[in-house]
Amino acid sequence: MIDLCCRNVDASVIGQENGLELETEFAAYKDIIAGIIASLNQRKDKPGQWLQWMNLGYNEETIWYVKEYASMVKDRFENILVLGIGGSALGGIALTEALLKPYWNILSDEQREGLPRIFFLDNIDPDTMTGLLSFLDLKKTLVNVITKSGSTAETMSQFMIVKDLLEKELGDNYRYNVVATTDKRTGILRQIAEQEGYKTFVVPDDVGGRFSVFSAVGLLPLALVGIDIDSIVNGIKDMDLALKNTDINENIAAQNALIHFLMDTKKGKNLSVMMPYSSRLKYVSDWYAQLWAESLGKNKDIDGNNVNIGPTPIKALGVTDQHSQIQLYNEGPNNKIINFIRVKEFDNTLDIPNIFEYTGLNYLGGKTMNQLLNAEADSTRVALADYGRPTVTITLPKVDGYNVAQLLYMFEVQTAIAGELYKINTFNQPGVEQAKNYTYALMGRAGYEDSAQTLKEKMGTV
Repeated sequence: MIDLCCRNVDASVIGQENGLELETEFAAYKDIIAGIIASLNQRKDKPGQWLQWMNLGYNEETIWYVKEYASMVKDRFENILVLGIGGSALGGIALTEALLKPYWNILSDEQREGLPRIFFLDNIDPDTMTGLLSFLDLKKTLVNVITKSGSTAETMSQFMIVKDLLEKELGDNYRYNVVATTDKRTGILRQIAEQEGYKTFVVPDDVGGRFSVFSAVGLLPLALVGIDIDSIVNGIKDMDLALKNTDINENIAAQNALIHFLMDTKKGKNLSVMMPYSSRLKYVSDWYAQLWAESLGKNKDIDGNNVNIGPTPIKALGVTDQHSQIQLYNEGPNNKIINFIRVKEFDNTLDIPNIFEYTGLNYLGGKTMNQLLNAEADSTRVALADYGRPTVTITLPKVDGYNVAQLLYMFEVQTAIAGELYKINTFNQPGVEQAKNYTYALMGRAGYEDSAQTLKEKMGTV
C-alpha cells in the first residue's frame, strides 16, 4: 500500500505560525470526517450524486469488454490515436507515461514487443495536429475518440479532420479504425457512432470527466497498448477498502484532505504543489491539477453563499524543479503546501562509476542514481521544514499499475472529502461552461446568436 507521512505539517516540526497541531485537529474533526466518509459511501449508488466513480473498480462488465476488444484488435494496428481533452485525456496520459517503458513511442517494434505506439491529441494547436497527422500512417492507426456529450468542440473538430482523412485513405472501411467512448444513449457522437457503425464504449452516468480515469475512458487506451488493467483494478479495490475506514487516523485520503483544508483556511496556504520524484509520474501532476482545480474552485457554497474558494494546484517535478522553483518555495511567500511523491523501489538500478576518484566528485562514485534521487527528495523536504514550509510525503513501493491506481484513487477520494469540508459542490464546473458557451457563439453554433452579439460587444468588435 502507498504511505502518507504528514510529520512536516505539524507545529512541532515547522512551528506554531505555519504548522498544525495535528493530533488536536484530527481529534476535533474525527466525527466530521467519519460522517463525510460514511455519507460518500452511502450516496455513491444514488443517481445524481456524481459518485459513481467510486464503483468503477467493481464494474466487471466494462473491464471484460475492454479486455475482449483489446485482444480482438491485437496486432492489427501500429498506432493508437486518442482524441480527447481534459478528463478524457489526462488520466490516460498520466497512466501510460507511468506504466509504459520510458520513450515508448520511439522504441523499436521488438522493444515494444509488437505493441502499438500511443499518441494523445489533447489540444487543438494546428501546428501540432498537422505535424502528428503527417507522421502517422492512418491506415495502421486505431482512433479512440472520447467525449461523453459528443458536442465538445475541441474533440469533435479533431475527429472531423481525422475522419475525413481516414475516409479518403480507407473508404467505407474507415469505421474499423474508429472506436468511440461516449454516452450510452444520447449525444452527437452516440448518434454518429450508430449511423456509421463504430465500436463503442460508455462514459458512465454520474461520473464527471476528471473522475473518469478508471472507466473505459482510461482503461481502454491502457489495454490497447498491453498494460495489465487487472493490476490497476486490484489497486483500486484495495485502496477503496482502506478508504472506507471512517477513522481519520487510519485514512490517508481524509488526513491529506483535512490538512489541505486547514492549511488553506487557518494558515493562508492556498497553493497545493504536486512534486513527484519520478519522471514517470510527471503527468500525475497534470491530472491532479485538473482534479483539484475544477473540483474545489467555486464561487458559491452549497447554500448559495458567495465564497470564491479553492486551493490552486501547481505542477513541479523533482529533482528538475529544485533548480527552478525551490528558491521561491523556501524564501518566497509561505502560502504553499507541497506534496512530495517518493518511490521506494525503481525498476532499474543505475550505478555511478567511480571515475573521478581524486576530485571533489569522488563522493558520488560507487553510489547509485536511485540513492541520489531519493537523497534529493529527503534533503529538500527537510530544508523546507527548516524554513517553516509545510510538506507531506506520499511514498509508493514502486511505480506499477497496482500502486499508481491506488495513488490516483486516493487523490479522488481526498478531493471528494475536501469538497465536503469546504461545503461546495465538488462535481460541477459552471466556470468552464461559460467559456464553452462563448466559444460556441464565436464559432456560429445555432442557438447562440444572442450570446455572439453580447460577446462581440464585450470584445469591442461591433
